[in-house]
Amino acid sequence: MRIESYQFGKMVIDGIRYTHDVIIRKNKVHADWWRRRSHLLTLADFPCLQEEKPDVLVIGTGKFGLMKIHKDVNDYCKGNGIELICKDTSHAVDIFNDMQDSGKHIIVAFHLTC
Repeated sequence: MRIESYQFGKMVIDGIRYTHDVIIRKNKVHADWWRRRSHLLTLADFPCLQEEKPDVLVIGTGKFGLMKIHKDVNDYCKGNGIELICKDTSHAVDIFNDMQDSGKHIIVAFHLTC
C-alpha cells in the first residue's frame, strides 16, 4: 500500500482519492474516520489498537498539525510497547511510505485538513 499524494483535504492511496480522514490497518483503508472530540484524538477513537497490538502507530495531525493527541493515547502506547509517531500529515505520509518494507505491523491515522 502506498500513499501517492496528500494535500489539504485530499489523499490518494493506491489510486483511490479520499476526502475524509482515514485509518489504514491490515493493508485496508477505513475511510470517513472521525474522532469523538473532533480535534482531540483519544484512545476511544482507536478500538483497533487493543485488538491488533501494532508495532507502530503513526498519526498525521493535519496539514498544520492542529489535531491534538490526548495523554491516554501516549500512555497506552508506552505501556504496551507501541512506537507512537505523531507528525503533521505531510510528514506522517512520508514516514508511513518509508516504513512499508519494514516488516512491522503499522496502524496509521490521517487527519486530512487543519
